[in-house]
Amino acid sequence: MPRIADVKKERVWIYDTTLRDGTQGPGVSLSLADKLLIARKLDDLGVDYIEGGYPLSNPKDETFFVEIQKIKLRHSKIAAFGMTRRKGVKVEEDTSIQALIASKAPVVTIVGKGDEYQVKKILAVSLAENIEMVTDSIKHCKRKGREVIFDAEHFFDGFKRSPEYSLEVLTAAVNAGATTLCLCDTNGGTLPTEVFDMTSKVVQAFNGQVIVAFHAHNDSNLAVANSLEAVRAGARGIQGTINGIGERCGNADLTSILPNLAIKMGYEVLPSPENLKKLTETSRYVYEVANLNPRENQPFVGVSAFAHKGGMHVHAIMKDTASYEHVSPETVGNSRKILVSELSGASNVKAKSVLMEQIEDKNLVRKILTQVQDLENEGYQFETADASFHLLVLKALGRYKKLFDLLHYRIAIYRKDGNHLSTEAIVKLDINGSIEHQVAEGDGPVNALDAAMRKALLPYYPKIAELTLTDYKVRIINSRAGTAAKTRVIIESSDKHERWGTIGVSENIVDASWRALADSIEYMLLKDKK
Repeated sequence: MPRIADVKKERVWIYDTTLRDGTQGPGVSLSLADKLLIARKLDDLGVDYIEGGYPLSNPKDETFFVEIQKIKLRHSKIAAFGMTRRKGVKVEEDTSIQALIASKAPVVTIVGKGDEYQVKKILAVSLAENIEMVTDSIKHCKRKGREVIFDAEHFFDGFKRSPEYSLEVLTAAVNAGATTLCLCDTNGGTLPTEVFDMTSKVVQAFNGQVIVAFHAHNDSNLAVANSLEAVRAGARGIQGTINGIGERCGNADLTSILPNLAIKMGYEVLPSPENLKKLTETSRYVYEVANLNPRENQPFVGVSAFAHKGGMHVHAIMKDTASYEHVSPETVGNSRKILVSELSGASNVKAKSVLMEQIEDKNLVRKILTQVQDLENEGYQFETADASFHLLVLKALGRYKKLFDLLHYRIAIYRKDGNHLSTEAIVKLDINGSIEHQVAEGDGPVNALDAAMRKALLPYYPKIAELTLTDYKVRIINSRAGTAAKTRVIIESSDKHERWGTIGVSENIVDASWRALADSIEYMLLKDKK
């Protein structure tokens, strides 16, 4: 990172550690291909630094630094993470330091103890030798032409115990050639007031010689707040991960830090304000590649971050979005959602249906709302089933055209040789007076039913070849009814242009799936004709 005197005061440098610290989170496992894909996405977002991993820890991380050199990045520098030399080992012979240099990463991040308790208890070396380990490691990497960031591990806990020694470690790092001092709240237990106070003292102590940065963990649910306080105290570098993934309770979530710094506090954090519009897309991309379930209520980027359900709220939103939104969803690449449920008012129906037709008839609005409330009483839920709601309103408007009629379907499941399952679906449809009777096999009843249905419809509606089912969710509604309980199936579908959700409810999971599948296909065909 450049010296603070060389940059504008309002610039905050963003260091992403999703590929290293983020992968320490429970259930997070990235392949080499995954890491390379995410690195490209982070570069497209425009973060300043991408920490690729710890090259000594495993062959995958070692190979990452080889493969990333083949990719031309537009904005980001690649950083390799490692520890100071071990005690009693010459820096030139230390395997961790050798791996950092061998990675050919232009930036190395060296972590060292900033807490005398950790030095004595965990490293089991003298305070003086810890200083030498920090000094030797940074000097060696500088001699090899690397930009060096020093991560002061356990800094805040150490500063509380012995501020003199913690500052001595930082001073040694600066004198050895580190251009950034990153203060780490490693255990995640520091309060925002403490972060501000201690960061301010470090900023004052070094008076612009180096960039002071901050790295937070979320064990007290304060990682984002602490990051903002560190910046307010003078830190000009922030480390974090996309979606806050990481060990224990996670890391500081960059998807909240970036918009707060840029929109609320006025700092420059990415190449341009336009890059902030890629934030939601980046968040969901990381979730998808990492095979993690997104948090729907995640601030700024969650699907519910700008969702409005209460009738009074929606009524106000239709007059002025700022009445219940602290920022515009478009600034972070998200979108507003109007939810329809038994809690809704007429404003919800009008707002949600404005995409297809502005309804001025109050009686019709009330009729649709009553129908929604009745259906939700049966187990339907339209919050994530926009396409099914779209069809419901079209029917109320008299604009719905039935594209096919189900005559019957039949599912047969065969168990062969005691354990091999085979599923077959037979579907008979009336398509504009023509009878189609088709059979298909699939991986389970829903897949087989979908395949037979498409086989019947494809000659009449070739457009459905572009239809992809992207998610399938099942929920038991009245669980006390046991095996006779109603089942709610929500299917998410997409084509080349749009993503939508449909719903089906029935005592039979296959029938609930059929209803959601039929809605999905009808919505796709009707939306292209509207």
